[in-house]
Amino acid sequence: MDGGISSRAINKLTDAKIRAFIAKMKAGTAPTTKLSDGGGMYLMVTPAGTPVWRLKYRIHGKERLYAIGVYPSLSLDAARAERESIKAVLRQGHDPVKVRQLDRAAASVASGQTFGSTAEDWLTNQDWSDIHREKSTRALERDVFPRLGSLPIKDITPAMIAGVIEAIVKRGAVDTATKILQHIGGVFRFAQARGLRRDNPAEPVHEILPAKKQAGRMPALLTFEELGALLRRAELAHLSPAVRIAHRLCAFTVARISNIVEAEWSELHLDAEVPMWVIPRQKMKSHDRHHDHKIILCRTIAAELRAWRSTVGREGYVFRSMAGRNHITREALEKAYRVTLGYQDKHSPHGWRASFSTLARDDDFERDVVELTLDHIHDNDVVRAYDRGERLQQRIALMAWWGEKLESSQRGADIVQMEKPRAA
Repeated sequence: MDGGISSRAINKLTDAKIRAFIAKMKAGTAPTTKLSDGGGMYLMVTPAGTPVWRLKYRIHGKERLYAIGVYPSLSLDAARAERESIKAVLRQGHDPVKVRQLDRAAASVASGQTFGSTAEDWLTNQDWSDIHREKSTRALERDVFPRLGSLPIKDITPAMIAGVIEAIVKRGAVDTATKILQHIGGVFRFAQARGLRRDNPAEPVHEILPAKKQAGRMPALLTFEELGALLRRAELAHLSPAVRIAHRLCAFTVARISNIVEAEWSELHLDAEVPMWVIPRQKMKSHDRHHDHKIILCRTIAAELRAWRSTVGREGYVFRSMAGRNHITREALEKAYRVTLGYQDKHSPHGWRASFSTLARDDDFERDVVELTLDHIHDNDVVRAYDRGERLQQRIALMAWWGEKLESSQRGADIVQMEKPRAA
């Protein structure tokens, strides 16, 4: 039968028949050295006395022989299951001997590949910005490599990956767990493409992620009186110098917190006629615009940054960390608001963006100018396609207004003082 296995009667053997056959072979009384189970599979005893399973099949007009395994290490039922697997391979037009050779070659390659080395190759292969690659590398080094990095890529199971993800979830970092699981899945897809794995053990682990909660709004103060009180409180609080000036930059530029903590001196043009912070597009959340994001620096924050520059120098990150990192973390700034200033559930670093958007619109600034200042994406595809201007003059006026309002609010100028009652 070309391209298959003999279709004659199968499953003719029992363990009792096999044991009797082996005993006769040892005694030299067996009439034959082979015992057929049908379907091309038989048990034979080698000259060394080892009973082995063999399978005879034909493919492309040629007869082939496949060594299944040794009895009783490979039982009768297991040998029959292997025979069915080989039938499936033959039905696909493949030679099972060659398929096994390829599998063994892949396993040999995989045995020298750890999860860590494969992940490094995967990271190198990604078309990401340097910043995104650095963040992803740090996340894997922190949460994944200590547990999986040294293990062979071929041996990692879903349960092992689940242990990593559950540990991240337990510390309350569900979003981080989701992103890291996506990275792990990417590493295994890369391994599949390289022939190091046939499956992706990260796929079933998505089932253990907690259901995503409905995203709530960031807490934000929406009056200048409240914002002024916050600015005064921060001036009196015990904050590190880097966190203090980072907080000021956050308030006066309404930039995203990730851009604040990762700000570099090369991005700040403090001595220009119009002081400006130019953030490279690859560092921004939205990538569909063609120009870098320009933030106008009002008189107050430009002066404070010049003073800060004279203290720390003008190279590298603006807010260098004293804890051995390149720059302060967003958690340091968020914790300052949450704990040191006592604004838990009232205001956050990100809340400045909501404060600015609300108060600027209330003062009749154009929506497009406000949205461009925040680097928001238009919700209308047609508008987004045609709005490629930066409206810089209008944004200069807007940020000058914002800086003046925050200054006067911090001084208490917007707070109505109640008159003391007169003496009778």
